[in-house]
Amino acid sequence: MVTFLSRRLIASIIVLLVASYIVYVLTCYSGDPLQDLRTSTARNKQTLIENRIHALNLDVPPFLRYFIWFSGLLRGFIGQFDLGKNIQGQAVTSQLGAAMGSTLQLVTTATLLAIIVGVIVGITTALRQYTSYDYSVTFLSFLFFSLPIFWLAVMLKQYLAINFNDFLQDPVIAPGIILIVSLIAGIAWLGILGGGWRKRLITFGIAALTTAIVLEFFSATRWFAHPGLGIVVVFVLGIGVAFLVTTLSAGLANRKALYSSLSVVVLGTALYYPLNYLFLYPTTGWTILILAIIALLVAGAIGWFWGGVDRWVSVRTAAIVVVLMGALILVDRYMQSWNVYANSDEIGGRPIATIGSSTPDLIGSFWVQGLDSFTHLLLPTAALLLASLAGYTRYTRASLLEVMNQDYIRTARAKGLSERAVVMRHAFRNALIPITTIVALDFGALIGGAVITERVFGWVGMGQMFQQALGAGGSPWPDVNPIMGVFLVTGIAAVVFNLLADLIYTSLDPRIRVS
Repeated sequence: MVTFLSRRLIASIIVLLVASYIVYVLTCYSGDPLQDLRTSTARNKQTLIENRIHALNLDVPPFLRYFIWFSGLLRGFIGQFDLGKNIQGQAVTSQLGAAMGSTLQLVTTATLLAIIVGVIVGITTALRQYTSYDYSVTFLSFLFFSLPIFWLAVMLKQYLAINFNDFLQDPVIAPGIILIVSLIAGIAWLGILGGGWRKRLITFGIAALTTAIVLEFFSATRWFAHPGLGIVVVFVLGIGVAFLVTTLSAGLANRKALYSSLSVVVLGTALYYPLNYLFLYPTTGWTILILAIIALLVAGAIGWFWGGVDRWVSVRTAAIVVVLMGALILVDRYMQSWNVYANSDEIGGRPIATIGSSTPDLIGSFWVQGLDSFTHLLLPTAALLLASLAGYTRYTRASLLEVMNQDYIRTARAKGLSERAVVMRHAFRNALIPITTIVALDFGALIGGAVITERVFGWVGMGQMFQQALGAGGSPWPDVNPIMGVFLVTGIAAVVFNLLADLIYTSLDPRIRVS
């Protein structure tokens, strides 16, 4: 494996060097960085020209100037990493660091959600092939995929931000809206669960009635103005999570795994009030991380205690449940701070942000700052999620259908394995191999910035930095050093994620060997 990785790294470095040289030289020859000063009427025009020539090394031919830029890159090995300065004289390293952090915050959230939702929907459509649910998901996936991202972003601004902020002024849901949403929910669950007509009608009735009751409760209690889950809802949802995770991870026949997950839920519910009391004190990300590590250790101990035929199955199931149970408690705690955040002077009762990555001059607790990050991430994340969902859904569906027709799947069924074991243990794992390739390429590319999304939502990230460097900010020439900084980050990300994909292949399919 070391030999393989070394070969791949050396080959990738050579490709990056050649590509960076070509990009640098072509960018330098594509415009004159002194054009604005040559036509200037300033008295010190000549001094300004000389200063810019000295700052950007414009007296050196581009095909040699590249090596000056590259020497700054090499100095990173001795702690003096330097990518030069942009046309305004700002260090590219500081500009790149701020932009990269902002973009990573955006694309990581959007990509992870797109992968999780896309894979789940793709699996369900493959298992329900050629049903109304499959056709509906296919239609909606390609609908969102074909919509222009800027139009989708504008629609999200209008309906998820402006209209919803207006709704929060008096969060009462009209009876007509409750009826329409309930019917849509009933039809959706009818398509997902399927079955005979009697089962379909029962599913439709239960789903529609439950949705109507929940929405009516939200309207009567003005829940959207003062949201929260509470210990009862956390416990009920935790029980549902325990059964769902156990079903997928071990199967309900594995009672030890089920008891492990239920024990985690009971313990989490018992700690609901102590944790909320703890959260009244100043909280940081490190506090959450330490609590998460302790929770995982406790869950592992619970799973090991219950044991079973395979203790690690119980440990794994309990660990997954404790993560989701902890997420429920954290979401509830954030909800408790919603009223403080939404009614602060800086927010003014309109919490869903339409532009930027944070609210200027907002001062608040860890929970208020977290809500501010969430409300600013909501719209651009939703735009990227909807645009990416079709690809992951269709690739997962096609891959799983191909695997389900393999001989070893028929052999697994012939041995008497349950459908859950066939799908989750045998088919799903091999179906992830092509998805891994797509994820690696998409994530590496997105780190370079979602240009249109960032521009629509005023997100200052890699995409906006690259766009401004190309001259979109009004300059008549490309700004070489920022362009090379973005190219460097994107190229390295592509190399790293392709290497990770190769390593993941070997863990997904034992027939693949990295050598």
